[in-house]
Amino acid sequence: MISLEEYRQVRKAADLLYPAPVVEQAISRLAAEITGQLAGSYPLVLTVLNGGIIFAGKLLSQLDFALEIDSIQATRYRGNTEGGEVVWLKTPEIELRDRTVLLLDDILDEGITLAHIVEFCEREGARQVKTATLIEKKIGRDKPVTADFVGLETDNRYLFGYGLDYKNALRNAPGIYACKE
Repeated sequence: MISLEEYRQVRKAADLLYPAPVVEQAISRLAAEITGQLAGSYPLVLTVLNGGIIFAGKLLSQLDFALEIDSIQATRYRGNTEGGEVVWLKTPEIELRDRTVLLLDDILDEGITLAHIVEFCEREGARQVKTATLIEKKIGRDKPVTADFVGLETDNRYLFGYGLDYKNALRNAPGIYACKE
């Protein structure tokens, strides 16, 4: 658990990469793109917990078409700043067979966790799996999955805000921030 003092130090030293109005604009643009592609498909929208909660909350109210909502949770971080093995914590309650599935996640970093989630959806019989991420991090190498919809891009830095966390804290920061290197 992060101490209150560490929280204050990290927050104070961080670089604001995208202020809230810029993030909100990106989410609205994504909503228009997603609507254009998926409005007639009655998709099942799966929020990737916990990071995707804020992104999903901001995006879903802008998708003015029929859809269902559920969630899924797999993680490599578990409160750490470096990823490990993928651990499954929650699978959807709604059946995926023959559905168009839209995954909403906070960030496409190395893509390992999201690739596992996409594979899970395919194994469960989803007809089509689309992915939307608020942030895509440029890491300088290929990833095992490509996002279909991307809000914003950043360099390879440790980020927090709008769902992205620093040691399970700072998810609620009002913008996208990068920790000091």
